[in-house]
Amino acid sequence: MSEENKLTGEIRDIFRLFFDEEPVDAKVIVTSRDEEDFRNAVILETAEGNRYVLKITANDFTNDERIRVWQRTIEEYRALGYYCPMIYSDKTGVFPTVTYEGRECVAYVEEFAKYKTVEDRAAADASGQNADCTPYFDDMWAMTAKVAAKKFQYSKFPSAYCLFELFCPSDEVDEVLENAQTWKETADKLPEEFSEQVERIWKLWIDNREALREPYAKLPTSVFQADLNSTNLLVDEDGKFAGVCDFNLCGRDVFLNYLMRENFDSFEDEIEDIRRALTVARRYYTFSEEEKAIALPLYRCLKPLWYIRVEELQQAGEDREAVKRCLDRVEHYLTTDIDFASYMG
Repeated sequence: MSEENKLTGEIRDIFRLFFDEEPVDAKVIVTSRDEEDFRNAVILETAEGNRYVLKITANDFTNDERIRVWQRTIEEYRALGYYCPMIYSDKTGVFPTVTYEGRECVAYVEEFAKYKTVEDRAAADASGQNADCTPYFDDMWAMTAKVAAKKFQYSKFPSAYCLFELFCPSDEVDEVLENAQTWKETADKLPEEFSEQVERIWKLWIDNREALREPYAKLPTSVFQADLNSTNLLVDEDGKFAGVCDFNLCGRDVFLNYLMRENFDSFEDEIEDIRRALTVARRYYTFSEEEKAIALPLYRCLKPLWYIRVEELQQAGEDREAVKRCLDRVEHYLTTDIDFASYMG
């Protein structure tokens, strides 16, 4: 089925800020989250037969300075042997502010990816296979560990996974604390019989988080792509892992934080995935004694009150036994010893 050509004069004029080629076709993909996070991706084909992706964005984490960090990070991933679509500035070397659909937006152009994403590959597969990243698990953590080992220090901006920092100027707290606060608000609405356990869990979590703050700030960092999923992992024609795309959440981060945050599931499954990722990573990255010591308290900060646990508590509804199971499991994983260090080499 052919796509409607949405090549407007406005899109044509913005593209001409970047290239002299003549656009002849355009497909607009709306990826906006809400009114405060406006994003359009315009897939353009030119008379010369080339394809590009024009990104037009209005939010509080996209600007010229930040896009330059994305651009540099792409170059570093490519230098390590991983394919990532390049980002192009305009003819004057900047990422311009433009007017688009009545908004003031920032514009930049990406190379049209020469490989399909895991999701696109699954969609094109007649067998109906799922967009499953599992076959590429070791490859993506080997790549990320190599980036971690470089300990890049060129970004003052944190990644979207940041802890104890704000990703967007509009953020009031970091995402981990935001999710924990949502858990507490949900738990506070439970019947009185659960109040003592809820307060005990909350104190455990707060005490652990505050004790983590100072040593966490001393851990090594690097600059990561920070969004590993089926829409961003690239696979070549033979089904082999090729690289990654979509760097708009990238930034500086602690490797352990990034690794744990990217692996989430049931308590048992996510612990298994974290251990497997650590095992892969240690082939390319040397974990320090400080990182080994902080792995367990970091896990206790990130995981027991994560948004998945909020959903589980909400789904329990008025089933008191189900509520008690949720609370018991959260408290268990806030207090039990979990061996991560031996998986870190």
